[in-house]
Amino acid sequence: MSKGKLFVISGASGVGKGTVLKEIMKRRQDLRFSVSATTRPPRPSEADGREYYFVTRERFEQMIRSGAFLEYDEHDGNYYGTLRGQIEEKKALGPVLLDIEPMGAAQVRKAAPDAVLVFIMPPSMEELERRLRDRKDTPEDQIRIRLERAVWEMEQRFWYDHVVVNDELERCVDEMLAILAGECGETA
Repeated sequence: MSKGKLFVISGASGVGKGTVLKEIMKRRQDLRFSVSATTRPPRPSEADGREYYFVTRERFEQMIRSGAFLEYDEHDGNYYGTLRGQIEEKKALGPVLLDIEPMGAAQVRKAAPDAVLVFIMPPSMEELERRLRDRKDTPEDQIRIRLERAVWEMEQRFWYDHVVVNDELERCVDEMLAILAGECGETA
């Protein structure tokens, strides 16, 4: 893969983006992953600097004012953002993957028109709801909010460069790897 290629991966909460991205990263050692900042509390299995940089709302707002973000958004009552400096550092080393939602992806598209945007879809809304519930770490009111938001997010898939359905992990990962290779001009 060529250095500096930026890939934006989006999909509704619970679609399996994290799992798909972990599998892709295992198979492609040349990829870099952008770790976003957020004001949401960490889940029990998450560590600061690995899944996210967990910061206070006050600190995040200071970072907005200082121009630290390539993109940022507030949803579900929390801020999420991509650190501009981190992207530049990682792009110098190779291709970078971003896991962000559609509003952030639209901001990246404006700031980096050559970025490749990939939307991961669930096989159905019923399956998305099952996945959210199976996590057992999300309160019922948040599950309802995330499902309502998922409808809007899935409508945004039409302006992405690629859409992949995560119905079976191995097939989804293979399709994602083929997209990455194709966008970087790699031959089989």
